[in-house]
Parts: sequence; C-alpha cells; structure tokens
Amino acid sequence: MTYVVTDACIRCKYMDCVEVCPVDCFYEGENMLVINPSECIDCGVCEPECPAEAILPDTENGLEKWLELNRTYSEEWPNITQKGDAPADADAMKAETDKFDKYFSPNPGTGS
Repeated sequence: MTYVVTDACIRCKYMDCVEVCPVDCFYEGENMLVINPSECIDCGVCEPECPAEAILPDTENGLEKWLELNRTYSEEWPNITQKGDAPADADAMKAETDKFDKYFSPNPGTGS
C-alpha cells in the first residue's frame, strides 16, 4: 500500500502534508503535489494533515489513475521538503470537483 495525491490538491496545494512526511516523498508541480509511491512508507501521517482531503490510500477503489500520475510526476518534478505558501485562492478551490481536466498542469514547481 501507498498513499496518493488526488485532484482535490489541484490549485489548493496547502503543503501541510510535506512538513509531517518522515521520508520526504512529496514532489511539487506547478499547481499540485504528488507522492512517490516507491518512497512512501505507508505511515499515513500525511492523510489527516491535508485540508483538501486530497491524500488517500491506494487501496481505495478507483485510484489507479492517481497512482500512475503520482508515480510519473514524482520522477519529473522536484522534491519538496518544506511547507510553502498555498495559493491565494486555495480555500475557494477546495470545494471544486473534477479539477484535473480543467486545471492540471504538468509543469514542475520550484521544490525546496
């Protein structure tokens, strides 16, 4: 089992999860984070820290797409180990659904 970041993170990117991760397995894209499933130790401390409830265990149904997306982009985006500032409109975007098709960016973030 591993944890994955889902589309609820897109344009929210609160980064509370980054500070609690004991193995620094988060990677930063322009408008979301991903978890490297090979580095995740399945401790679960990140899941309750996410205000957008974007982090889920890969054992939940229907997360295959997100597992692959996390795997792919964790190999391309820079590692992030410190919490940064969330986007100004993060709270407004938190309730929006189906954000992937509308807002996902494959561009890397700045990392830390």
